[in-house]
Amino acid sequence: MKVATIQMVSGVSLEHNLTQAHELLDQARHAGAELAVLPEYFGFMGARDADKLLLAEPPGLGKMQDFLSDAARELGLWIVGGTVPLATDDPQHAANASLAFDPHGRCVARYDKIHLFRFHDGQQGYDEAAVLQAGERPVAFTLRDRSGTDWRVGLSVCYDLRFPELYRLLAADVLVVPAAFTHVTGQAHWEVLLRARAIENQAYVIASAQGGRHENGRQTWGQSMIVDPWGVVLAQQATGPGVVVADLKRERLLDVRRRLPALSHRRL
Repeated sequence: MKVATIQMVSGVSLEHNLTQAHELLDQARHAGAELAVLPEYFGFMGARDADKLLLAEPPGLGKMQDFLSDAARELGLWIVGGTVPLATDDPQHAANASLAFDPHGRCVARYDKIHLFRFHDGQQGYDEAAVLQAGERPVAFTLRDRSGTDWRVGLSVCYDLRFPELYRLLAADVLVVPAAFTHVTGQAHWEVLLRARAIENQAYVIASAQGGRHENGRQTWGQSMIVDPWGVVLAQQATGPGVVVADLKRERLLDVRRRLPALSHRRL
């Protein structure tokens, strides 16, 4: 199965971001991808964290969700829609939700980001819990590719990457990580964590990131990549918007798990 990781440098204009996302998804389709993954906050990177509350959509209704559904159906793609801010019972907090759509435009999975980022290095600081409501459960879905092969796809978002117990619970063939890693933390930890999650779970990892200098002044790390179950980086986009593709091979997945059956050796 050919898959695509999409990198963006989203700004404050929803319309502009959606237009660019569609162009990149169309590039993925022309490259032969069956699954395309958009980055976290693909639709909007506001001037302030609280701005995302202004765009929070009711579940199942809204411009970003309609965009994902329509694009999946129009392009015949499985799409993991990075994240979309969804309204919750608390008007002061939104869910940071990753939504998966099948090629018929149906939403087949919703995962609300469980681990909320907090960081301060004396110069820049972030506290997602100020405006986001944490999710509570891991989510995976089954994707059937054009050859009839079923893949278990586990959903995660950005800061989740630092919590390996989540990925153990997902027990997936493909792990998806849409993200907006800061430049500081990304430079230090992004690739090594992605490769570690691939190696220890003997799974493919598709990581789609924001990558560049945004209108709000934030700088994200980028380096979107696809990693195989042995930890080999198959494709990578350094900075700026772009699409990279790679082939996920069931035989490769099974061969790694057969030669080194680490998953069956677990004791704890």
